[in-house]
Amino acid sequence: MATCLRLRSCRAPRLPPALAGRGLRPGCPAQPRRSAGGPAGLSAALLRSESFVGGRWLPAAAAFPVHDPASGAQLGLVADCGVPETRAAVRAAYEAFCSWRGVSAKERSSLLRKWYDLMMQNKDDLAKIITAESGKPLKEAQGEVAYSALFLEWFSEEARRVYGDVIYTPAKEKRALVLKQPLGVAAVITPWNFPSAMITRKVGAALAAGCTVVVKPAEHTPFSALALAELADQAAIPPGVYNVIPCSRAKAKEVGEALCTDPLVSKISFTGSTATGKILLHHAAGSVKRVSMELGGHAPFIVFDSANVDQAVAGAMASKFRNSGQTCVCSNRFLVQRGIHDSFVKKFAEAIKTNLRVGNGFEERTTQGPLIDEKAVEKVEKHVNDAVSKGATVVTGGKRHQLGKNFFEPTLLSNVTRDMLCSHEETFGPLAPVIKFDTEEEAVAIANAADVGLAGYFYSQDPAQIWRVAERLEVGMVGVNEGLISSVECPFGGVKQSGLGREGSKYGIDEYLELKYVCFGGL
Repeated sequence: MATCLRLRSCRAPRLPPALAGRGLRPGCPAQPRRSAGGPAGLSAALLRSESFVGGRWLPAAAAFPVHDPASGAQLGLVADCGVPETRAAVRAAYEAFCSWRGVSAKERSSLLRKWYDLMMQNKDDLAKIITAESGKPLKEAQGEVAYSALFLEWFSEEARRVYGDVIYTPAKEKRALVLKQPLGVAAVITPWNFPSAMITRKVGAALAAGCTVVVKPAEHTPFSALALAELADQAAIPPGVYNVIPCSRAKAKEVGEALCTDPLVSKISFTGSTATGKILLHHAAGSVKRVSMELGGHAPFIVFDSANVDQAVAGAMASKFRNSGQTCVCSNRFLVQRGIHDSFVKKFAEAIKTNLRVGNGFEERTTQGPLIDEKAVEKVEKHVNDAVSKGATVVTGGKRHQLGKNFFEPTLLSNVTRDMLCSHEETFGPLAPVIKFDTEEEAVAIANAADVGLAGYFYSQDPAQIWRVAERLEVGMVGVNEGLISSVECPFGGVKQSGLGREGSKYGIDEYLELKYVCFGGL
């Protein structure tokens, strides 16, 4: 825990002058600067390109391009922060923490609520930024903004509900107190698939607890994080409480390591792949930092003979194809019992053909936007080709879409077996492989065979079976006759190699609090 005692006073070193004057071009001043013009109708008022550190917009020595995954067009150049900028952001956050921790819970609550209000006032512009840089359909982006803002609202309320305890010990002259205090500076590393929600879910809890944050957004989607910084500034969140340091993929490794090893950082919160999470855990272990991680998943979607098939198909569509299958909780393996297998596959294929339309996220009828980049398309293609080579049948889709290199057809495979790549690797794309099973025990065994356990879904009308399977599935979240399970009020997180800790809900704020026991004697 980074307490203010690590320095001789609560004033960490000021940002070095060199950073303030280091521009994207010779002589570039350290002035607030918005991107000139808004591509694709984006708000110039929210489209920022510098880092946001200590309440100031600062350029970096270099910049990296951000592209629209649908068209490939360049959206803009963003400050490419490295280790010096990272260290400076941490110091700014630490200095701010020394005062922010003393701000009353009511005032923190009020500031978070103002930030929420500004997000809702700017929801359409924020959604357009998400669609432009991530490719997701505009309606989904609008839904993400509303969901994102709700975390600020929720934790603005939870800020005033951080309670301790009084423990009566056997000794009459003693009392024991348990205090909950903020950890310190939290380093927040977020993914591209939910570039707004993954920030507010972490930052809302951190700020409510009294922590300050340094956010490193994904290189594909920095504009959403910077837009949130602009609104945080407008909401009068104090300088240094919310900091954003975008960086390119080339610098991501060194920036991540710097955040995990900086002695002034007390907490690491990461959402992303299991492989990257393990690297960050290794770095954080050196100084025994508090860590919470939401890592990869491989969600099973089980349909039992007793299920309502139409309901199961609707749930499968919602779970699998949201954001073109690029969500950590989307279904990756469809396990369907023999008795209703053929009916489910037929209706699922019909629903895919009828309800899904591939296109640019800004087009009104689009339900399936592009994948984030060509590497993501290649993985889906690899999984499809592997499955077909081992006997799987393409029911619908199965190839790249004619719209462009980052588009792939929504795909349904049948006759899938457990030895295929798609059966034991997370695809993260619009691929739905169906595995036929005979018994409940078999289905649960297949579902639990993965070394990850984030979400799981199953459909059944048998009450006893529902209890059995819900308790036996080795996942952190279960959807029973429901394909959409995320909610700000409910704890989000996984088991096994899907992560550590929980986000959202009343439990989410605990990830940013430390317990302190005080023994009060001489009474």
